[in-house]
Amino acid sequence: MIKDLIFSYFKIFIGLIVFSIGYTCFMLPYHIMSGGVAGISALIFYATGFHASFSYLIINVALVLMALYTLGWRFCLRTVIATIAVSFSIDLIQSYITEVGPDGTEQLMRMVGDQKFMACVIGGMLEGLGLAIVFLAGGSTGGTDIIALTVTKYRNISLGRVMLYMDIFVVGLSYLLFRDIETLVACYITLFISINVIDYVVNGARQSVQFTIISEKYSEIAQAISDQVERGVTILDGEGWYSKEKRSVLIVMAKKQESRLIFQLIRVIDPKAFVTMSNVEGVFGEGFDKIKKG
Repeated sequence: MIKDLIFSYFKIFIGLIVFSIGYTCFMLPYHIMSGGVAGISALIFYATGFHASFSYLIINVALVLMALYTLGWRFCLRTVIATIAVSFSIDLIQSYITEVGPDGTEQLMRMVGDQKFMACVIGGMLEGLGLAIVFLAGGSTGGTDIIALTVTKYRNISLGRVMLYMDIFVVGLSYLLFRDIETLVACYITLFISINVIDYVVNGARQSVQFTIISEKYSEIAQAISDQVERGVTILDGEGWYSKEKRSVLIVMAKKQESRLIFQLIRVIDPKAFVTMSNVEGVFGEGFDKIKKG
């Protein structure tokens, strides 16, 4: 239990570092806004020079208090730790890449020169990957993530899709400050990349498959899957239409990453087994996702 908790926090920490690097190194220097509180914090920074890390921390306090009731204290504890870690990381990285210009004013170092499009691609990918790692570990970076996770808790809707609807409005505010169509387009490209990376990583990790297995050694295969993969097995009675022989059919639900091990077990026990594997839209229940309300 403690080992799993430590590993979970470690994954959240890695995700936060990846997110902070993408946001601070490839977004802020190029006036590219991301969505949510991070985007609002960037707007405040561009308009006033107030460090994005401080406004990010302040805005998130109220949202974390709201999430205490809807998402529980464990989630909120992770979110508080994550919010502080992100604020600290952004502040540290921002201080490190800040340089003094010829006119004596401070400005952020541009990692890829004047290639704004490359910055929005790299920044969007890093932000999306970092957020996906955090979500898979059961954490949150705060902000609109909290609202999105609350919605997906009760509704069967894509996490990235919910974030997209909320972030489109926030990103649109950048035009009011910069009055630059190129910057606005770059912001939306970054948002699109980030959302799709989140969906790809999160949905890929949660994707499940269904096995249908017909074998004379069905009991050995069922026992091996139960012991080594730790997945439940359902046995159905079947009959071949042509041969009229009675056969037992195994039905197994598993995570997609477990399919390779299941195939190996079947091949070792009965290479002549008849096996089908199909992707399933969603699996809810013990060992998989919780059944959503509404």
